[in-house]
Amino acid sequence: MDIPTKIKLAETYAKVSESELARRVGTSPQAFGQRMKTGKFSSADLEKIASALGAELVCVFKFPDGTEI
Repeated sequence: MDIPTKIKLAETYAKVSESELARRVGTSPQAFGQRMKTGKFSSADLEKIASALGAELVCVFKFPDGTEI
């Protein structure tokens, strides 16, 4: 699943519109929408988004045998 899809699902779960999320992370809805189209977010961007949604960002490498790094 790509990052923009995960962000959209998180917005829905948190009951926050994309426009509201954009404001919470300090950008315009238009600029945020463009970032959603490209899918280019830094790890710092993702941390801000998670915080704005009241969530925790967790990034792991998960192997087929269940090992997570």
